[in-house]
Amino acid sequence: MLSILVAGAVSLFVTLLGTPVLIKVLIKHQYGQFIRQDGPTAHLTKRGTPTMGGLVIIFATLAGYFVGNLATGRGPNASGLLVLFLMTGLGLIGFLDDFSKIRHKQSLGLTPWAKILGQAIVGILFAVLAVQFRDDANRMPASFRISTVRDTQIDLAFAGVGIGIVLFVIWANFLITAWSNAVNLTDGLDGLATGASMIAFGAYTIITIWQMGQVCESVLNPAPGCYDVRDPRDLAIVCAAIMGACFGFLWWNTSPAQIFMGDTGSLALGGAFAGLSIFTHTEFLAVIIGGLFLVEVLSDVIQVGSFKLTKKRVFRMAPLHHHFELKGWKEVTVTVRFWIIEIVFVVIALGLFYAEWLARQ
Repeated sequence: MLSILVAGAVSLFVTLLGTPVLIKVLIKHQYGQFIRQDGPTAHLTKRGTPTMGGLVIIFATLAGYFVGNLATGRGPNASGLLVLFLMTGLGLIGFLDDFSKIRHKQSLGLTPWAKILGQAIVGILFAVLAVQFRDDANRMPASFRISTVRDTQIDLAFAGVGIGIVLFVIWANFLITAWSNAVNLTDGLDGLATGASMIAFGAYTIITIWQMGQVCESVLNPAPGCYDVRDPRDLAIVCAAIMGACFGFLWWNTSPAQIFMGDTGSLALGGAFAGLSIFTHTEFLAVIIGGLFLVEVLSDVIQVGSFKLTKKRVFRMAPLHHHFELKGWKEVTVTVRFWIIEIVFVVIALGLFYAEWLARQ
């Protein structure tokens, strides 16, 4: 437990104290945000605000994770390292996208295909490695089974390991692309994605700590309700580090934001969320844990689909947070109310998670 607390504290202080340093560097090099012209006019005042703040979130998470492990004299495990690889890899894709926007002085960064290719390379590497590194109990970081609150009987390796790996790579990359882009879409208001991510990773901190205390000690004779998860302690350290990093960054990112996380941060956080859903065997529970991100994506899908089919728009603007801005809600009001919605989703998800465990006792 000490390592988890240390990881959260270290990452919090790194972002709290390190973000203003990054802000000064970004201002010095004029690495500012470019604002889309078709958005709410109030956002035009944000033009030039330093972006790529996700760099400090990633660095703080890495620092928190490794210091947390060092604090108890235990080495890192495969699960934690792989989630951090996914987070850092997608953060790199986001950084290239942010840098491209700055260099070309417009709100469009990498081409869609370049972005998809980059995400695919990182995602495929992650997925292939996730079904390696078996521990003494023959557990891999990931499972070939589709999971809800834990693994179901739907086995992607039904026709053999080779087919299982191919199907798992496809499934994992779907989740990675979906969640990274969902967080990216949510990152449209000061502090919105940062606060929502802090809440979501807080939920995963609770889940992984619970799994750590209820992990299956014996594969042949498992205790009722135990979790067949590899390295839950390591995953808890990662979750606490990300939550702490978001908490510290929020001090500078809340309205009026002095820095934006950019795609560097949103893709990294979305990737980490997807990786945790896979490694904790909660792939469908994650739909509720990240409910706000899902709502934002659905609003965008509904808007595009409606316009293509009927030439009419359902919302004044998508994603959904812009719709309420254009209805006259203040930005801070939208952000705080959306945080509350995310908290409600998290409470429901944790309730379902605990109820499932109780049902097995």
